[in-house]
Amino acid sequence: MYLKCHVFRLFAITLSLAVSSVVSIAKPKGEKALKVSFPEELFDASGKAVSSKTLSGKYVGLYFSASWCPPCRTFTPKLVEFHKANKDKFEVLLVSADNSSKAQANYMKKYMMPWLAIKHQSTAANLLVKKMGVSGIPYLVILAPDGSVVTKDGRGDVDSMGNKAFLKWTNIQAEKVGR
Repeated sequence: MYLKCHVFRLFAITLSLAVSSVVSIAKPKGEKALKVSFPEELFDASGKAVSSKTLSGKYVGLYFSASWCPPCRTFTPKLVEFHKANKDKFEVLLVSADNSSKAQANYMKKYMMPWLAIKHQSTAANLLVKKMGVSGIPYLVILAPDGSVVTKDGRGDVDSMGNKAFLKWTNIQAEKVGR
């Protein structure tokens, strides 16, 4: 399984070479932080298309994960609980490294993931993998409501701080905005 996590990295880097306007990732002039916007269409576990506007105004955790990854299967239930406790102000968006759309949907259903996903192995998903520097999974990047990256250690924060992680992220963002 450890090998599969590294195979994912090589696979994702190779696929992400195709750049698309579906996901916009830009460095605004004068800022060092990346900003992310999402494809218009996202998907729930049943495959139903949902507008990305449902993420508007919330912090978003880009969750890079896969059903075949043991550490992902350990972390996912923690993230589901964290999401439940913070759902009014926090959403998760799955970027799957599963082998198929069906495996991705089954993973979402099995772990009762109440969030949306980017289309399986789409150009948008692969571009996010590349731009966020994903080198292994599970990986959780936290975005502020404006799309800027708050932290790339969301997993570590949720693991070590539980629900207090959200307060940490809002404080980090407030410091950035206050500058």
